[in-house]
Amino acid sequence: MKSPKACKRVALAICALAFMCADFALAQNNGVTATIMGRFNEPWAFTFLPDGRALVTEKPGALKLLAAQDQIYDISGVPAVAYGGQGGLGDVVLHPNFAGNQLVYISYAEAGTGGTTGAVVARARLQLTATGGALSDLEVVWRQTPKVVGQGHYSHRIAFDAAGMLWISSGERQQFTPAQQMDTNLGKIIRLRDDGSVPADNPFATMGGVTAQIWTLGHRNVLGLAFDSAGRLWDVEMGPQGGDELNLIVRGANYGWPLVSNGRNYNSPTDDIPNHSTRPDFAAPAASTPDSTVVSPSNLMFYSGSQFPDWQGDAFISGLTYGTLSRIEFNGTNAHEAQRWRFAGTRVRSVEQGPEGGIWLLEDGANGRLVKYTSAR
Repeated sequence: MKSPKACKRVALAICALAFMCADFALAQNNGVTATIMGRFNEPWAFTFLPDGRALVTEKPGALKLLAAQDQIYDISGVPAVAYGGQGGLGDVVLHPNFAGNQLVYISYAEAGTGGTTGAVVARARLQLTATGGALSDLEVVWRQTPKVVGQGHYSHRIAFDAAGMLWISSGERQQFTPAQQMDTNLGKIIRLRDDGSVPADNPFATMGGVTAQIWTLGHRNVLGLAFDSAGRLWDVEMGPQGGDELNLIVRGANYGWPLVSNGRNYNSPTDDIPNHSTRPDFAAPAASTPDSTVVSPSNLMFYSGSQFPDWQGDAFISGLTYGTLSRIEFNGTNAHEAQRWRFAGTRVRSVEQGPEGGIWLLEDGANGRLVKYTSAR
């Protein structure tokens, strides 16, 4: 499937920046205050409630309420998850009208038959108390099809747009070819109504079935979805070695995986994947990473807060390999990495903007910290 020539795709442009290797490097080098808000067991994602509290997912299957610094409580009613490898409880986002309907959306890996698993997105009503809360009326609104054997590349990031449409990233589950197949929703970006039904204006809606869910195809492992101030959707995609990408998502576009990539497969001594320049019918990166570079992007956030006014409109990308945070500057739809921080001894699982305009980072691991960065000026 050919993508529009107008579709622009930006890979993470890795330049020769000096890494700052000390822990809390962001704070030490930029007049920023760092506050450890809490510690979690294999945290994966977090989101803020209207009252300033936060929900945090833990991959083994727990949903936590962060009420204040080091005040962490349980949310009951979380469904059983298929925990292992990259699988477990994943993303958490609020419905755009959460104040009126108390709906929260979660993603997680679900067990199938014969050792298979697949990602799902469910919604439930969140009933909060001062010391926790509960999910009720849980309803699955989307499933990866088909379930496959393996525990990798679920993706399952969730985002809502200004019109209330639900967007889901669906990884290709380390199966490669399904990303190009239209009878599966693996390796795709999905667009749905908030109840899981398919909008009539989706590019492949008339084809029916899971194909109707598809907005774009040819993706590998999309671990960040975010809208910029102009309402454009971007993703960050974990590619093969040297192939990590920041993509502008354009209706009906094909992003080429696994037929082309500017990276190469791990453990391959040669460039074993054709470069994007060999297939101009696919959306090609505007910039490429060196094939020796690995970022492993884990989330994407566009910054609009007042704590760091010079960074308004920039994007921030958290990275698992080497524990990095990248700041991306834009000129229209052209992007480049302007700055990168490295946090020694950790993997950065997620980045979000806090209600006070700070930048919050969530670390991966069995004792992962949630750290708030605010201006010290």
